[in-house]
Amino acid sequence: MHVSFTPDAPAMPEISFDDFLAVDVRIGTVIEAAPLEGMRKPSIKMVIDFGDVIGAKKSSAQITEHYAPDALIGRQVMGVVNFPPRQIGKFMSEVLTLGFADDAGAIRLAGPDATIANGTRMS
Repeated sequence: MHVSFTPDAPAMPEISFDDFLAVDVRIGTVIEAAPLEGMRKPSIKMVIDFGDVIGAKKSSAQITEHYAPDALIGRQVMGVVNFPPRQIGKFMSEVLTLGFADDAGAIRLAGPDATIANGTRMS
């Protein structure tokens, strides 16, 4: 299935509230970030602290148009923490970091507008 991430993309099929509750979206703080070498599209690898219960998890994202690795340290982001790990080149991504495409298709990270405790689940 092809999913379009543009503003004019049609709505996805309806799901139940229980389906939505099964997606575990949490807040975490980026504690490490560096370029992810060897990728076809420039990417950044991150370690994100999701608090005591979830812990620190690795993620990669194609966000180089708007973010430098050093600028990500300390930034809070949203991530799906209950997807299975996914191999991205030579890197194993454990979390899906969430973001939205801007008008040019470059990703802007999703996060809170105020500091939230790491590991807090979206409600």
